[in-house]
Amino acid sequence: MTSATLTARPRVLADAFVSSSAITNTALVVGGTALTAVLAQVSIPIWPVPITGQTLAVLLVGSTLGPVRGALSMVLYWTAGVAGAPIFSEASSGLSTAMGPSGGYIVGFIAAAYLVGKLSQRSWDRKFVGAALAFLAGTIVTFAIGMVWLAVSLGASLQQTLEWGLYPFIIGGIIKAGIAAAVIPTLWRIAPKLQK
Repeated sequence: MTSATLTARPRVLADAFVSSSAITNTALVVGGTALTAVLAQVSIPIWPVPITGQTLAVLLVGSTLGPVRGALSMVLYWTAGVAGAPIFSEASSGLSTAMGPSGGYIVGFIAAAYLVGKLSQRSWDRKFVGAALAFLAGTIVTFAIGMVWLAVSLGASLQQTLEWGLYPFIIGGIIKAGIAAAVIPTLWRIAPKLQK
């Protein structure tokens, strides 16, 4: 890390630990994809959309990497899964999964990571309350896109869409936003010590 990196105020958490270069940025994007793939396997299989750890990963990746690298991580996640890598929930993959009822949530990850990254650049992730609000906003974006997709995909009514695509996830979404809101500000607090 250069002295300029240490003295400049980092905009997002990754910048507090590594200097920006093509190699580190690529590694961070791939790492964000890998984290999402791992947490996708933490799954409770319910129909038509499983409960997974993916949304927690999206919040962590977006806030840590910022809007561009965070969104690119989710684009890579979607692309690799469509290409056949078994990285979606329950080790699934392929275009049929990405275009199925849960596909909108995966697309929503891209927008959510971007939004959370933007808010993190504005220092929302430095304290618990701001981080919690940013992460709840990211969660809402994921579900808004996911539920519209689910409704169209299944021809579901509003009530069915809410029952299948929102209600089972509310408590988990709040918990995951709370976990991320506890972890990220803590990492910000210890970042100066680790830099030394």
